[in-house]
Amino acid sequence: MREIFAGMPWWVKWIAVPVIALVVFGSLIASVIGFVFGLLFKLLLFVALVGGVVYVVRKFISGSSSSRSDW
Repeated sequence: MREIFAGMPWWVKWIAVPVIALVVFGSLIASVIGFVFGLLFKLLLFVALVGGVVYVVRKFISGSSSSRSDW
């Protein structure tokens, strides 16, 4: 492989080959990146919703326990 690239100009190694790789594997790379960002978004949404439920339940329990002690 090194012998093949040894006679080529610099722009073939550093411009043409990466561009060809992006054209060939671009949709695969984009789908993997989209999957990872979608998973991170869902994970953050899950954490925010669980945190909100925990906050509401704690507020409800602390509010109802203080009203019970008034009786």
